[in-house]
Amino acid sequence: HDICAVYTRRDKPVGRKQVLTAPPVKEVALAHGTPVFQPRTLRDGSEDDTIRALAPELIVVVAYGCILPKSVLEMPRYGCINERRHQLHEVIRLSGMNLIIDDNDHQLIIKVASIPAARVQMDEGLDTGDVLYCKKITIDPEETSGELFDRVTAVGAEALCETIPQIAAGTLTAVPQQHENATLAPMLNKEMAEFH
Repeated sequence: HDICAVYTRRDKPVGRKQVLTAPPVKEVALAHGTPVFQPRTLRDGSEDDTIRALAPELIVVVAYGCILPKSVLEMPRYGCINERRHQLHEVIRLSGMNLIIDDNDHQLIIKVASIPAARVQMDEGLDTGDVLYCKKITIDPEETSGELFDRVTAVGAEALCETIPQIAAGTLTAVPQQHENATLAPMLNKEMAEFH
């Protein structure tokens, strides 16, 4: 498959010296000669013509942090999919990786799900698309959230590589999520931290 472009968040200041730093995905894309776009938002329609000209057959979203408007969701022939990490069958967002470690719940599910074309704004129905593919991993009791993040990133990439050919072949069965089990993870605070 050819990657026609990468959309990612804008470069941001990092560290004490506030050095303007590019997202890692941008660095990898540029190293491979892939065009990179970093708009502030997609919701105002300013990127619609550019994306339409790129003519993507599939859009893959991974921790992008921007809402895709209906105009973009409806462009690709095979739609838009989202790779995300869940604790069992519940939706865990924001500080989810840390909470999974904190709760000692030693199972994580990597899900590849469709993004409903009708979803045009962020609300309680976010991440409501049908599940196309899952990979389960076991979390070591001594594993930190940082270690888990690195491992899950690799597993998520494998899940996408296994899913995309099946999407093109039309061999996947979409399974609706159990929305009654969905929860929203709270933001982490200092009281939740352990210091050693």
